[in-house]
Amino acid sequence: MNLVLFTTNLAGGGAEKALAKIGSGLAARGHEVDFVVCEDGDRQAGRHAPPAGCRFHALAASAGHGWLGKRRLAWRLARLLATRQPDLLVSTLPFADEVAALAGAPRHVCRIANTLSAEIARLPPAKARRRAARYRELYGTRPLVAVSQGVAVDLRSSFAIDAGRIRTIANPFDLAAIRALSAEPCPARPTTPYILHVGRYAAQKRHDLLLAAFAATKLPQRLLLLTPPDPRLDALIAQHGLQHRVASTDFQANPYPWMAGAELLVLCSDHEGLPNVLIEALACGTRVVSTDCPSGPREILGGELARWLVPCNDPDALARAMVAALAAPKPAPEVVAAALAPYAAERALSAWEELARESF
Repeated sequence: MNLVLFTTNLAGGGAEKALAKIGSGLAARGHEVDFVVCEDGDRQAGRHAPPAGCRFHALAASAGHGWLGKRRLAWRLARLLATRQPDLLVSTLPFADEVAALAGAPRHVCRIANTLSAEIARLPPAKARRRAARYRELYGTRPLVAVSQGVAVDLRSSFAIDAGRIRTIANPFDLAAIRALSAEPCPARPTTPYILHVGRYAAQKRHDLLLAAFAATKLPQRLLLLTPPDPRLDALIAQHGLQHRVASTDFQANPYPWMAGAELLVLCSDHEGLPNVLIEALACGTRVVSTDCPSGPREILGGELARWLVPCNDPDALARAMVAALAAPKPAPEVVAAALAPYAAERALSAWEELARESF
């Protein structure tokens, strides 16, 4: 089969990383995969490498994101697709979804990687209404793939999208590869005990909540943030008086040794789609604590692991959970294995192959 995967760029976010893994996984199963981005720029630190085994295409070095820029990109994408006749085109992230829709892409499926209503709720009222209308128009008539059950429920309840046009396919995780990568040498990793947070500095990731909770714990471990540099984050750390207890380390192409070396990984977002870092940290044998945000954490941390879910926007609850998690034994291997089983790469990749064979 020929498959085309399309996103905005290869910036170091979870959605881009997951799509790249889908591409390399499908290519390894013998399919022809074109991985297409709107803009390439210069791939420096903070960007993922093009996925192995895929033909890589960038529609522009730097793309304009306005009305005209989207249509230029759509024209270029349509020209590329005319030479491919894909069995399936999968776009992810709203900008790329819109460009693909403008291109009239055949056999186009939008992969929804975030809880869209929670994203909209953060906006001023007028902007929120416009964004909601835009999403209803964009997603209301085409096939959708949600990365978690929570995202699927949100699409149905918040945007009145027919359940028959939504299926759920989780992100693929090569658990054995993650464990192998976690054992690679990592001279830059601290040798003293640390707590880890992985994620770009953005409002939804709630670094402010994390820093407030960490300050309240008085824990001896340092807090390490794997995130590209941002002066706003530096100012927030200083505001909490944590300059000597918190360190920022830039984007890491291989974050798994950092996860494996951490005593605890904390996710404190207000919303997600399917938080990759929770699955990856569990695969690395690391304790986790997470906000019970929409969507994904409760699907991952079920059963015995649900005790490590805390309410959103509650620094005291987050602080208590961090202290308790560090004092508790690590989860039993069979508990972790059961939590990870739904996210094995083979299951997700087979689901994409099945979708590509369907008629729609």
